[in-house]
Amino acid sequence: MNRREFNQRTAQVAALGFFPVDIIIKDPEPDELIGHGDYRYKVHRTWGQQDPAAIPVKNCHEMVQDRAGRLIMIGDDIRNNILIYDTSGNVLDTWGDEYPYGHGLTLWDEGGEEFLFICDNGFDGNPQVVKTTLAGNVVMKLPHPQEIGVYEESDAYHPTETAIGPNGDIYVADGYGAQWILQFNHEGEFIRRFGGKGDEDHQFQTAHGVCVDLRNPDQPSLVCTSRGHNAFKRFSLSGEYLSTVFLPGAYVCRAVIHKDMLYSGVCWSRLRYLNQTPDSGFVTILDSNDRVVSNPGGTMPVYRDGELQLMLQAEPIFNHCHDVCVDKDENLYICQWNAGQTYPIKLERI
Repeated sequence: MNRREFNQRTAQVAALGFFPVDIIIKDPEPDELIGHGDYRYKVHRTWGQQDPAAIPVKNCHEMVQDRAGRLIMIGDDIRNNILIYDTSGNVLDTWGDEYPYGHGLTLWDEGGEEFLFICDNGFDGNPQVVKTTLAGNVVMKLPHPQEIGVYEESDAYHPTETAIGPNGDIYVADGYGAQWILQFNHEGEFIRRFGGKGDEDHQFQTAHGVCVDLRNPDQPSLVCTSRGHNAFKRFSLSGEYLSTVFLPGAYVCRAVIHKDMLYSGVCWSRLRYLNQTPDSGFVTILDSNDRVVSNPGGTMPVYRDGELQLMLQAEPIFNHCHDVCVDKDENLYICQWNAGQTYPIKLERI
């Protein structure tokens, strides 16, 4: 919302004699511009700000946009696991008290009807992956891998993300557990697993995300996060390893495909001789050739002899970028983990 729109809306609401809870008076923001090349953005730090007494959040984990243009966000505060925003930053609705470790959120259009797939890490002993309506009614729950003999009793299961294939197959990234990608059919029947924890090409260190990439119609693929490797790893839809996209310095979260581009939140970056550095997140954007073209909040991407150089946070705008939602106008909404219980930040495409 720009200043003129804000003033107009404030005047309209004041004329009614009240301020609904979803309208928060926000201080004017400076004209911060971040990003590189054709992907530059104006920062709206207070876009998602709400009254924490009325609409609290702990961690803002992921966000998707439905067909009606609403922005649906999952968090881990059971007073409202789901916040539904409009693009001006007003909360339209909230629901959910069953996901104390709500983490992954995927939107799936199934024959014209939209559904959500929710991952709860289950650090309370109840990991779950559920399919719900947009109003939160559960229509399917995937089995725990121990229940169907896929995991041993000693194997941890803490799912972080889902992706849905073109035939309805469901892929679950067990990013905080045993590091497998689990594949189920559309009815929730187990098909296979691939990956697992390790340092081989086909293995993961924190398989935090999974995404279906249909940009090449001749070779649809899965883009799987290996956050500890600073990489995305590409697999076929049947789990065969294909390639790795190395992103030095960037501890990436899930990949988000929008048109020809791939977007990802970088949860933290690192110094050259150190491990991860707290409060050092940014956003990274890759083209269809897996080449980084912009790092909003981060250093300019540099290639030398075809190799991408170390990427770091350049400006202290973000703490830990956990997800990027791209709207129909190609604005970005950044959800953050471990960011002082703050709300999403909007990046307006310029």
